Amino acid sequence: MKAIYIEQHGGIEVLKYGDFAAPTAAPNQVLVKIAAAGVNFIDTYQRGGLYKIPLPAVLGMEGAGTVAALGDGVSGFKIGDRVAWAMARGSYSEYCAVPAHLLVHVPAGLDLKQAAAAMLQGMTAHYLTHSTFPIEPGHIALVHAAAGGTGRLISQMVKLRGGRVIGTAGSEEKAAVAKQAGADDVILYRTQDLVTEVKRLTDGKGVNVVYDGVGASMFAASLDCLRPRGMMVTFGNASGPVPPLDLLQLSAKGSLFVTRPTLANYTSPEEVKWRAGDVLGWIQNKKLSLMIEHEYDLKDAATAHSDLEGRKTMGKLVLNI
Repeated sequence: MKAIYIEQHGGIEVLKYGDFAAPTAAPNQVLVKIAAAGVNFIDTYQRGGLYKIPLPAVLGMEGAGTVAALGDGVSGFKIGDRVAWAMARGSYSEYCAVPAHLLVHVPAGLDLKQAAAAMLQGMTAHYLTHSTFPIEPGHIALVHAAAGGTGRLISQMVKLRGGRVIGTAGSEEKAAVAKQAGADDVILYRTQDLVTEVKRLTDGKGVNVVYDGVGASMFAASLDCLRPRGMMVTFGNASGPVPPLDLLQLSAKGSLFVTRPTLANYTSPEEVKWRAGDVLGWIQNKKLSLMIEHEYDLKDAATAHSDLEGRKTMGKLVLNI
């Protein structure tokens, strides 16, 4: 099969396009013929070596397609079913063997490209807003990179749960996208002081929670944006990993909470059905707006990685297989 794979960690130059041994469906796995794959920062972390994976490896942590074969012990799926998943690596290819408990049916009327684009970032936004720090009416959330794929979805889910969103963006164009997604206010972090603006917008109180997928460059200032007993949720490393933290800072700044969650710990079989069911259902019912900004051919995955890491994008990037 054709695939994008790596044999060593590094920059986009290590991405190879070519023939790779096709997987088979082991017990409790489903072999999926892939139609589209989502592109995510986790793919760049695995490529670069921040997240170590066995090599050689096909990249890609989410996708959608049709069932091609069933492993022993699989029930609930049949050949030809339209399905989608996240958190099983190997979607930058023509076929992927996916653990059955991570797989969900794609609702009628929702195309496979949308499903592929929604799974990882959608379930991430869901667990952040529903489980890590469950938003309640009146809560104020600071959402970094609010025009990005995950940021847009987080903002919309905060609003669905009755919260208020203060977003950050790097340009007026991105600020407009963030506002379209539901941000009540947007801070242009390149020209405005983050802490000053957050304090102004909250009458000096600060926010209840920060949802941050950016990492190192935003972490220190974000702590100063929280009100007492607020929670800092750092879930990504787009600008690099957060450096070690002196825990005494948390007491000094108001008995703060800090967590570094990952989707893998929020995807029990029951949670996958709940989260993916909500996300795909909301997109189908127009309660959640999914923005696919760029589509690339599989062979052009390096360009997609370059665009994502260069912060050139808004919304979601998808590879057509």
